[in-house]
Amino acid sequence: MKVVGFVGASGTGKSYRSTWVAGERGIEFIIDDGLLINGNSIVAGESAKKEKTKIASIKRALFTVEEHARVVREAINHYKPHSILILGTSDGMVETIAKRLNLPNVSEKIYITDVADEYEISQAVTMRKEQGKHVIPVPTFEIKRDFSGYFLDPLRIFKKKGKIPLDYFDEKSVVRPTFSYLGNYTISDYTIYQIVEHIAHTIEGIGKVSRFNVQNNEKGIIIDMDIILFYGYPIKPLVMTFKNNVSKELEKLTALNIIRFDIYVKTLIVKKAK
Repeated sequence: MKVVGFVGASGTGKSYRSTWVAGERGIEFIIDDGLLINGNSIVAGESAKKEKTKIASIKRALFTVEEHARVVREAINHYKPHSILILGTSDGMVETIAKRLNLPNVSEKIYITDVADEYEISQAVTMRKEQGKHVIPVPTFEIKRDFSGYFLDPLRIFKKKGKIPLDYFDEKSVVRPTFSYLGNYTISDYTIYQIVEHIAHTIEGIGKVSRFNVQNNEKGIIIDMDIILFYGYPIKPLVMTFKNNVSKELEKLTALNIIRFDIYVKTLIVKKAK
């Protein structure tokens, strides 16, 4: 297995460029901030950006928690990648991570200055310091459950090819960690209601949503609603279909984690004959 280190100070844009660096060198897997990533999927691990303090975040990124390291080691043994890119803020950090995960010695090191100029690095540092934004190199949907309530926006990356206009190249997820003091991203309750109401209208057998309530906390949202059904449809399968469709669409569109979903069928009505 070839192990490559990608080194740069915190906030200089390593995660932003990691997928491109790995792709250019044919590297299959990335280790970044406690996560093992393959392509567009998180394979194993827990993100250091979830930790409540910076010290805990550093420990998580270094795999000092044995259970965390064990799970990632088992995943690596299962997938048997021929190459891994390890992100770190120093040569020592990259080497420590490799050792903690029982990987071969780091055979090559790439530095952020090799792939980004001074201006680009400066911009990345400014974004980190002034806006508290951190990048995780996977699409938004892959990490929404872990970061519910802390999302900012997907960060679209464009790659210029000569004189050709910028083309869409990749998407990464921008999050604001728990330990950031800059506040949380919020979504209007009415927006959630509109999504739910739209889905109700697409399912045959559902009349309307007659009552709707959302409670929000740091772990996610609790949805409580009453619905009216048309007579003649099997109630339990119809409600389960509605619940599954709403859960899927809300998570996809808002990145909110639904921790409980209560649906009450209050009334049955008879469809008018055509």
